[in-house]
Amino acid sequence: MKKARVIIDKDFKIGKIDRRIYGSFVEHLGRAVYEGIYQPDHPEADEAGFRKDTLALVKELNVPIVRYPGGNFVSGYRWEDGIGPVSQRPRRTELAWRTIEPNTVGVNEFADWAKRANTEVMMAVNLGTRGIDAARDFIEYCNHPGGSYWSDLRIKHGYKEPHNFKVWCLGNEMDGPWQIGHKTADEYGRLANETAKAMKMVDPSIELVACGSSGRGMPTFADWEATVLDHTYDEVDYISLHTYYGNRDNDTPNYLARTLDMDDFIKSVISICDYIKAKKRSKKTIHLSFDEWNVWYHSNESDKKIEPWSIAPPQLEDIYNFEDALLVGGMLITLLKHADRVKMACLAQLVNVIAPIMTNGKGGAWRQTIFYPFKDVSNSGNGNVLRLVVDSPKYDSKEFTDVPYLDTVAVNNEDTGEIVIYAVNKDLEEDMLMECDLRGFDGYTVTSHTVLEHDDLKAVNTEDNQYNVVPHDKGQSLLEDGLLKAKLSKASWNVIKLKKS
Repeated sequence: MKKARVIIDKDFKIGKIDRRIYGSFVEHLGRAVYEGIYQPDHPEADEAGFRKDTLALVKELNVPIVRYPGGNFVSGYRWEDGIGPVSQRPRRTELAWRTIEPNTVGVNEFADWAKRANTEVMMAVNLGTRGIDAARDFIEYCNHPGGSYWSDLRIKHGYKEPHNFKVWCLGNEMDGPWQIGHKTADEYGRLANETAKAMKMVDPSIELVACGSSGRGMPTFADWEATVLDHTYDEVDYISLHTYYGNRDNDTPNYLARTLDMDDFIKSVISICDYIKAKKRSKKTIHLSFDEWNVWYHSNESDKKIEPWSIAPPQLEDIYNFEDALLVGGMLITLLKHADRVKMACLAQLVNVIAPIMTNGKGGAWRQTIFYPFKDVSNSGNGNVLRLVVDSPKYDSKEFTDVPYLDTVAVNNEDTGEIVIYAVNKDLEEDMLMECDLRGFDGYTVTSHTVLEHDDLKAVNTEDNQYNVVPHDKGQSLLEDGLLKAKLSKASWNVIKLKKS
């Protein structure tokens, strides 16, 4: 059995967790909205048409903020199409995903759903085909209390109180040639800055997210961030990061090592932000919004066969397996390790589309494998992330060297007196003994050790077999004289909770 040693000290703090790091994403794409969160003809639909079974699972995930309405979709979106009487709303050709958008659900309906889901909205404006005028009108409609054209129209539509959306994305992936209205960094930076100024004139309390690169592999990466921030630094609060991983060549050790790429991506963007801060001699610090991250590759081939111009076809419906859950757990750990700078993040997406929750339009809703690590962290990851000293055995993979078999982080919640340790054992063959020096924490005992493990790395959950991959509470951990000894099963996700007695 391999052994890893960890030192955990309550005074070595990375930063306090902003709960918005546990956000998610709903785009008008595939069955995310229609048959996902909204399906009025379903037996589980409430009086407004929202699926109660989906809502129950969203609440179980405890998602504090949801990005909406895109994504690539937003770069061609006319937000006015989704307000007013539903019977009068136009059907539009949706160019990003080559579908027909009926606009049955728009900003007001989504605001209603968000309240039911106990979540906030991260709204996005179209900076692909539109710009300053549409954005300032949109925020006036959503956030202005009344007495103006757009706010009074919202009131006429039945919403006397403003929605008060506090986080707004200035477009989406504008560096990508696939994006409607794709721009150079200078073009986007200038537009984003002027749009930001106009939006803050309407509501000075908002927080704004500028588009970073669509991925670390983009040819314009780094130059894009530097140029965009050069234009927008004084007006925006965050810059976005997006990344998706897949195991196309069926090389699991290399696949699980991709958390190192995510970690490097975050560090690189932080460095760029701080370079512009120094260049501008600014006292302001730009934080990161990792507002798209997940596994995405299972559905690529089936998506090529979808007939264009249908409504809510089954697009991007990845069926996640057990090894995907291990990587998602590692990605969550990576985000937490940067809690001082990553203040928001969105698992992309929430329902049906590369999502932890799946629904059957004629049946039920169920939890995919990746549901469990996300639920674990979003429900217990509160407080300060601690800077650990980790001595782990390592391995080399096809693309990475010195990959730690142990991926771990600890969170100290001083309000509740609870410590939570999240750990992934990436070793596919051997269990691991993790020894944690906790001598700085007196009077603590282990209250639980849950484990997500399975003999088959490719095991999945389906509607007919929903509990194939689920966690159990039989993990083995013992704390004596300030030393925690925990057995981490091979290829496993672990959550160890300790409480001050």
